[in-house]
This record gives sequence, C-alpha cells and structure tokens, in this order.
Amino acid sequence: MANQQLAGPENRVPEVTVDFWLIKLMAVTMGETAADYLAVNLGLGLTLTSIIMTIVLVVVVGAQFAQKRYVPAAYWAAVVLISVVGTLVTDNLTDNFGVSLEASTIFFTVALGATFLGWHLTERTLSIHTIFTNRREGFYWLAILFTFALGTAAGDLVAEKFDFGYLATALIFLALIVPIAAAYFIVKVNGIAAFWLAYIFTRPLGASFGDLLSQPSEYGGLGFGTIYTSFAFLGAIILIVIYMTANQDQRETTGLSR
Repeated sequence: MANQQLAGPENRVPEVTVDFWLIKLMAVTMGETAADYLAVNLGLGLTLTSIIMTIVLVVVVGAQFAQKRYVPAAYWAAVVLISVVGTLVTDNLTDNFGVSLEASTIFFTVALGATFLGWHLTERTLSIHTIFTNRREGFYWLAILFTFALGTAAGDLVAEKFDFGYLATALIFLALIVPIAAAYFIVKVNGIAAFWLAYIFTRPLGASFGDLLSQPSEYGGLGFGTIYTSFAFLGAIILIVIYMTANQDQRETTGLSR
C-alpha cells in the first residue's frame, strides 16, 4: 500500500500504442455503422436512438470516471459509445435541423478548439499522459466527443456533399494521417499535437470505411449492411479489449511480485 501511495495517482487513459490505434479505428467504424443500424434497421428513428444512446453514454462515462485509473473495458466502452453519440449529434443537426455539413464542420472545429483552449488555460497542458483528475478527464472526453462529431461531419462532407465517395474519402484522410505519423517518428514534432491531429483524422477515415462496407452498392458501398459490419467490429473490439485486460493484469501481477 505504501508503494502505491508513493507512486502517485494513476493515468486514467491508455498509453498510445499500435493496439490503441487499431481499436480506435474499429470503434469509430462501428460508431458510424451502429448509429445507422439502430436508427434505420431497427426502426428506432434518429431522435429516439439519440436519446437512448445518450443515456447509455452518460452511464458508461460515469462508470469510467469511477475507476480512477485505466481499465480497458470501461475506457473502450466509453469510446465506442461516444463514437455512436458523436455520429448521432452530427446526423441530428443535418437531418432534423437542416444544418449544412459545412456549418457543422466549422462549428465542431471551433468547439474543439475552444475545448483545447479551456483545457490548456486551466491545466497548463494538453497532455494525455497526466489524466489523473476529474477536470482533466472531463476535458479529455469532451475533446473526444467533438473529434467524433467533427469527423462525422467532415467525412460526410467530403464523401457525400463533395461526391468523392467513401473509398476516396477514406484514402484522403489516410493521406493526411501518414505525414503526421512521419513527422512524429522522423522529425520528432510535438507528440501531443501529433496525437490530437491523428485522433481527429482517424474518425472520418474510420467512418468512411464503415460506410464503404455497410452502404449498398447504389450508394457507393460494398453492401455488407450495417448489421454484419457493426457486429463484426464489435466482436473484434471485444477480443482486443480482452487481450489488453489480460496484458494489464499480467503487468500488474509482475509488478506486485517484485
């Protein structure tokens, strides 16, 4: 117990590794297809789906805050739910309130920028390695929500409004991520800036890929449908979370045994 107190508070979010980006891409892909599945295929409608998923999100994020440390199952459940709700927020603005995708993209860009500004002014950092207070975690999750809503709007804007199609849109955002990664690994640019830029662009990349898989061929997709696509990615996410949990338990056990 004494050793744990000396170690200080634990970071509540994961280290950025290859499996982090892998599961994040799967989560955002599933967020796009699951929102469509619930609203359209199950016939719940956009409004009812949004209400239900927002309530579930509040419960899941509350459980995440209660952990006071990084727990893979709680953390990634929150990411998946925020991905779904972020998609629904943009879809509601577009379909129910008639807000253009251009306006949504600009709005969420400003909202995300304001979140980062408020975070930095109050905490003097945007580091994802020191999320150990409720206020920092609140800024963290708010930023993630806005990245998902922004990514949905930007992805739909390029794929549908600008008529690039889902595959080309995914490749465009992938082409934006590659130089960011190269700048981080080769030029050693600021890691926090590189992380958040990559986090923003992986959302429309995943969303476009999800639409490519799920949408029918007449809309430019491969026609696998939202049901199969959503459950396939959910299954993959669950398996990776189980792997992450086992690895974390092993590290903790090894650390305690020393």
